[in-house]
Amino acid sequence: ALSGPININADHSDSMGARDSGWIQIYAESNQEAYDNFLQAYPIAEHKDVMLPVMICQDGFITSHGVENILLEEDEKVRAFVGERNPEHYLLNPEETLAVGPYAVSSYYMETKRGQRQAMIDARRVILEVAERFREMTGREYGFFEAYRMEDAEYAVVLIGSAAGTCKAAIEQIRSTTGKKVGLVKIRVFRPFPEEEIAAALADVKAVAILDRSEMFSATGGPLGAEVRAALYKVKGTAEAVNYFYGLGGRDITVEDFCQVYERLERIGTEHRITDMYDYIGLRSR
Repeated sequence: ALSGPININADHSDSMGARDSGWIQIYAESNQEAYDNFLQAYPIAEHKDVMLPVMICQDGFITSHGVENILLEEDEKVRAFVGERNPEHYLLNPEETLAVGPYAVSSYYMETKRGQRQAMIDARRVILEVAERFREMTGREYGFFEAYRMEDAEYAVVLIGSAAGTCKAAIEQIRSTTGKKVGLVKIRVFRPFPEEEIAAALADVKAVAILDRSEMFSATGGPLGAEVRAALYKVKGTAEAVNYFYGLGGRDITVEDFCQVYERLERIGTEHRITDMYDYIGLRSR
């Protein structure tokens, strides 16, 4: 969690602060996903149509200091999957004079930015191609996001990271005890942002809560909330959408918290009246 004040617990303000630095961003719910994402990051970053840095994000202490059984792949299989890096241009090439620096004059800057944008567009295809190769090697499937119990969901939560596990537990509890149709869209790839796919996943829900683990300080919502709501607007989505902040500075979020979020969504979907467009989960009253 970034200053001021600062702490070292789980928060997304650090990675979200760098969300538009030109890096691909891939998030993990668990240690298994963090490991799997790292293996996929190299062939994504080094693909000739991408050549962008990849930021693999996981929640501090929750997963980074957690104990969890994970499946590891044999070194030779991983080496073959990642492949050899063969850069087209590099500093120690005696046949090519090359200067590398952070400054670009006006004559080149816009074209450079356009090239970075194209690389991010192309990364969408490459991310899915690498995920398919990874599935063939391990049997574990990945995409831009995970749609959990969304096949018939009327109310959905959208979030990033380790809190997805708690949300899944709440979903199972709600479905088993009440039969209400609730689901989750857990974002894995935040940059490039898969707006069309997310909008399609939310096309049939009545109400959606987008949960941010960082403030944007626009005096409105959070970065994930802004992206998802823009995606819904672009396709003229009919779902009522609200944006909540949770877990800032490492604060816990519980199954009960998620159950209350789904209760709010049901009320919003029924009444079509939103009184808490931007709100905090677990905030102590003053």
